[in-house]
Amino acid sequence: MLYAWVRTTVFSEAAQGLDPQRPVCYVLQDRHLSNLLVLFEETRRAGLPAAEAPFVLKGAAGRRSAFFLNRTHTRQPGQPSPLLLAQLQEVVGDPGVDVQLVPVVILWGRSPNKQESILKALFAETWRSAGMFRQFVTILLHGRQTLVRFNAPLSLHALVHGGAAPLPEALALRKVTRILRVHFRRQREMAIGPDLSHRNTQVEMILAAPTVRVAIAAEAGRLGLAPGEAQARAEKFALEIASDYAYGAVRALELFLSWLWEHLYDGVQVHNFGVVTRIAPGQGIVYVPCHRSHIDYLLLSYLIHKNGLTPPHIAAGDNLNLPLVGPLLRRGGAFFLRRSFKGEPLYAAVFHEYLHLMLARGFPIEYFIEGGRSRTGRTLAPKAGILGMTIESFVRSHARPLVFVPVYIGYERLLEGKTYVRELAGRPKQGESLWQLLKSARRIRRVFGQVHVNFGEPLPLAVFLDERRPGWRAVPEDEAAAWLRATTRTAAVELATRINAAAVVNPVALVALGLLATPCLTADELALRRLIAHYQALDAALPYSPQRVACALDPVQVIAHARRLGIVEPIPHPFGDLVRVTDAQAEQLPYFRNNVLHLFAVPALVACLLANNRSLEARRLTDAVVGIAALMRPELFLRWDDDGLLHEIQRVIAVFAERGLLRRGERDGWLQAPEAGSEAFPDLQLIGETLRPTLGRHFLALSLLQERGSGTLTRQALAENCHLLAQRLALLHGASAAERADKGAFAGLVANFIDCDLLREDEEGLLHFDAHLLGPLTYAELVLPVEARQAIRRIAVQP
Repeated sequence: MLYAWVRTTVFSEAAQGLDPQRPVCYVLQDRHLSNLLVLFEETRRAGLPAAEAPFVLKGAAGRRSAFFLNRTHTRQPGQPSPLLLAQLQEVVGDPGVDVQLVPVVILWGRSPNKQESILKALFAETWRSAGMFRQFVTILLHGRQTLVRFNAPLSLHALVHGGAAPLPEALALRKVTRILRVHFRRQREMAIGPDLSHRNTQVEMILAAPTVRVAIAAEAGRLGLAPGEAQARAEKFALEIASDYAYGAVRALELFLSWLWEHLYDGVQVHNFGVVTRIAPGQGIVYVPCHRSHIDYLLLSYLIHKNGLTPPHIAAGDNLNLPLVGPLLRRGGAFFLRRSFKGEPLYAAVFHEYLHLMLARGFPIEYFIEGGRSRTGRTLAPKAGILGMTIESFVRSHARPLVFVPVYIGYERLLEGKTYVRELAGRPKQGESLWQLLKSARRIRRVFGQVHVNFGEPLPLAVFLDERRPGWRAVPEDEAAAWLRATTRTAAVELATRINAAAVVNPVALVALGLLATPCLTADELALRRLIAHYQALDAALPYSPQRVACALDPVQVIAHARRLGIVEPIPHPFGDLVRVTDAQAEQLPYFRNNVLHLFAVPALVACLLANNRSLEARRLTDAVVGIAALMRPELFLRWDDDGLLHEIQRVIAVFAERGLLRRGERDGWLQAPEAGSEAFPDLQLIGETLRPTLGRHFLALSLLQERGSGTLTRQALAENCHLLAQRLALLHGASAAERADKGAFAGLVANFIDCDLLREDEEGLLHFDAHLLGPLTYAELVLPVEARQAIRRIAVQP
């Protein structure tokens, strides 16, 4: 019955090496009836001694001439085969007796990396011993591609008596089983690649670590558990966390994702991947991407794998450990962590040790320092959690160099776009579920444009620590905690800055910059082309960083691309065609402007100052830009220090003058906006409007602090009040839901003020500040129209 379906390819090294005068016994690796039946049939077909014949050798006898090396699925798992024990007893007791052991490898299907079917890849040969159900499905899928290899026979007599002295029975058993295991391992490695499924080994090493042993003892005392119960609890945590890498799952994901990208996107563009390949072998790598979508997890690992490098092990939130999906992600290299370790010291110890083990053994890792997906398109304030654990692990053991690789991921359309808009409007965040995942499958045939993945400037951790804390390798452990916290915060900001420095200017971002500055999200097409050309000229003349990627399309192509994606629509008109944002995309477009806002922050601020004042002394303009940029730097992760910013301002003024966006005043040292009736003046106004929502948010927070006074608000109260007042301002004076800025944006703004020592938090959690924090408020009249300033002031003074 089996061979009505199964077709085999047989390779035999045994036929020429067998001695017909000595008994033969076949060895199979795993205990499966299907493997045994294939062995019976193939020995008959090849004319070899029959495997189903009883084995007889003096006192050693068996029902068949074969045994299984691994006896996992027996009544006595872990015990050696009784037939092998009997054979060894005879060979050890009588030097004239010998048995020819013939290892037989049976592989169902090809290597996972040769599979072209997702289902077949999932059930391809792996390093795990298959259960009954998996073996049955494997036969159905791969039965017609079964490989059978009869290997050269091993002399049991030579193994026992080949040394200086005969081995006793126990040592002989250990030697024979070890040789057979190594033999099967090499054969399997040749067929399907090396074993990367290290989960069980990792768990054993974690539980044996001194820090975890101490934590287990403390857990037993804290909860009144027996030592064995606390040990079991630690093992449960380790299994909950650890990845379970499998070739078949990786290949299945590769096939599925290749299909998904083809149907979902116009293409996936990879930039600057050479920075990864240039990292010297033997160094550990931590990929640190920005977090825009759930697609990020899959996309980065896919691209790294397709470019010939080992896919990273990904730190994923336990909210993604869903039925069916979680095990598949775990086999693709994901390890899971809880959102909070609070109240679980044993879990924290196990996770710390797991991360340390991964880093020490050189496995590439990927995690998102923002903690969650950005709903606004801006890079979120980085979290110190897993980054701090990484730095602490490196300080503890730094034999292997460690390099952080920042990665920017930019989309032209988002799968979660509507969800983000609803959440920004105040709707509660929906939890991830298998049902939500299945519902999202309906969107696969929609057009989502291109995706850009850009690898930024790497950050070698040892070099970074040497610059911040010379002699860190010799710092006593009791003194390390304080400087590690400060260093982690500095490293987090540096990585976020490098992510932003690798931004990609795509067509949708350019259209968003242009149209969101207009009152009705509508522009004359010629004027929009002109505005896009200004942005591209600024990007070309004032590149934000060497890592950023410019848009290669011209303004006409940019608008056509946005039309094809359904982001804008044309409005024919006798006096000139117009371009308008479609109703479906109006709320989502600010997201894509915010992706690149930092690239044009300084030009937009200069434009805002000139357009609002018509004429300014160059020194006054420079002071205003420096003062306001000090507030924006923590939120936009601007890359310049004070001297670099002064230089950048001068470059912006030069480019503006070259493009007719400003004039040198008749008085020396003065700058003037173009004539009000000129074509350039509305262009200057629109460039300045780009930054207006950000400026409004900052000045709202400062006005609220000024009104309430120092030492009266907590961090949470300030963020909450800012959020509510911003919503009220938007409803009264008009703004889209996405422009109101979610509570997280204000929470991040307040956190940035604290990190930069603009605000101080006392023991009771109240915020204190001095007059220099409110200094930028003096520039409000320079950058905000009078009606906007009055609206913010009225809102701020309301109880």
